[in-house]
Amino acid sequence: MRRDPIELEIFKNIYHSIAEEMGAALRRTAFSPNIKERRDYSCAIFDSRGNVIAMGDHMPVHLGSMPMSVRAAIESAPLKPGDVVMLNDPFRGGTHLPDITLVAPVYVRRHPRGQGPDFYVASRAHHADVGGTYPGSMGLCCEIYQEGLRIPPVRIMRSGAVERDVLALLLSNVRTPNEREGDLGAQIAACHTGAERLREVCARYGLERARSASRALLDYSERMMRAFLARVPKGTYRAEDFMDSDGISDRPVKIVVTVKFEGQRGRIARGHTVTVDFAGSDSQVEGSINAVEAITYSACFYVFRCLLEEDVPATSGLMRPVLVLAPPGTVVNARPPAAVAGGNVETSQRIVDVLLRALAQAIPERIPAAASGTMNNLTIGGMDPRTGEPFAYYETIAGGMGGRPTKPGISGVHTHMTNSLNTPAEALEYSYPLRVRQYSLRPGSGGDGRYRGGDGIVREIEVLTNAEVTLLSDRRQRGPWGLSGGEDGLSGNASVIRRDVSVEKLPGKSNVRLHPGERIRIESPGGGGWGRKQTSGSKPVLESNFS
Repeated sequence: MRRDPIELEIFKNIYHSIAEEMGAALRRTAFSPNIKERRDYSCAIFDSRGNVIAMGDHMPVHLGSMPMSVRAAIESAPLKPGDVVMLNDPFRGGTHLPDITLVAPVYVRRHPRGQGPDFYVASRAHHADVGGTYPGSMGLCCEIYQEGLRIPPVRIMRSGAVERDVLALLLSNVRTPNEREGDLGAQIAACHTGAERLREVCARYGLERARSASRALLDYSERMMRAFLARVPKGTYRAEDFMDSDGISDRPVKIVVTVKFEGQRGRIARGHTVTVDFAGSDSQVEGSINAVEAITYSACFYVFRCLLEEDVPATSGLMRPVLVLAPPGTVVNARPPAAVAGGNVETSQRIVDVLLRALAQAIPERIPAAASGTMNNLTIGGMDPRTGEPFAYYETIAGGMGGRPTKPGISGVHTHMTNSLNTPAEALEYSYPLRVRQYSLRPGSGGDGRYRGGDGIVREIEVLTNAEVTLLSDRRQRGPWGLSGGEDGLSGNASVIRRDVSVEKLPGKSNVRLHPGERIRIESPGGGGWGRKQTSGSKPVLESNFS
């Protein structure tokens, strides 16, 4: 049955605005700078079957994987009004342990008569510490048990009341319990906001009309994706790329993808029309850069979503034509007890890079050069002399965006699987015993080409107390690749500046202790350039008839 396109557009924006308002509520009520300043969170709305029908404009690495967490919560036990499930288990739909997800059912009907929820809402936020070996829970570990507290789907709220025993268990295993409790409260508030807005929408338009619109949005997203895939040249495209190392050994870690476009079958295609196969990728490694299945799926969701127009709703329907194959036991689908902290933040970026590299063979006029390819995860922890309490600072440091087929890349920006901000110097110095000594762009770090890659960032931070510093980054051995003749961007660097002004270069994945007055300096990679640099009178690098 043909739906009214105006009504469909109205509901698309209604659901999206609810997810955005959930994010705003989370940001405004959070305690930690990582959430309220850097916006390291995501919110989404799901139908009664756990299909995502709207996402906020938040973190791609969170959003694409969140449906797996919602399904895990639904399968854990029947959820009643007022219940909220908490989980972070990477092997049950999570990403890595600092990302804690809350899932709440939404009952619109006053007397559901044994039926389940009408919708679900979920909020996910990166908590600056969830225990484990290192402050910030993002260190060089060899198994997940060292990375922090692993939470299966458990109720943090039951019938509207907080489960104090569960909360106490969590807070007793983290370094900053007050901050964690505040951030969890903010996530609960976000879920409450989403539930209330959905009830208001259903009161205005009717439950069945709202649910029918959600189904139509799923179908519409699927049609838009199939329409795009029908225009991609039929064929098989393969690419590979490497992580520098896993932080334990020096061996590069290979990620391989084969993308097969099968074309439309009949007037209206059914089933999968494109297969994304990661067979040939290296086996899971000892270090903490292993990605779980949810991460690999999330990266694929992100890339294919970016191929469509901006106004196409980001729902579960987008991936109906796409089959993702990630062999178990590999670095793109690790099995327990693999360490996974870096898989979420580093390997996810490389999965995007290798997938874009394969797609560039099919649709070169749509694909940018490689971005910085690392989130440059920096954690600093110790005792705050101002309060006598532990502190744990975490942030990701932006780099350069790759040059694009029609314009240069942007400098000093978070790209691809991250959509966060750099912590403002004022907020950082107010919240932690740290001082920002330099914060600037890194001139000349972007690759040259017809369209230059964006430049990376220089971030230098002085510690004012004894502190433990952990760095989890990549693109230190090989810079982000250029495309269509563009040059590679510069690789990243990290160093420690001691009190005697001596400089020690750090590996991309390392842990070091600093004393008051010593500094950590991060130079993030620039993006690759796109196209050969034109000389006067030369013809364009690439002619395109793709429309």
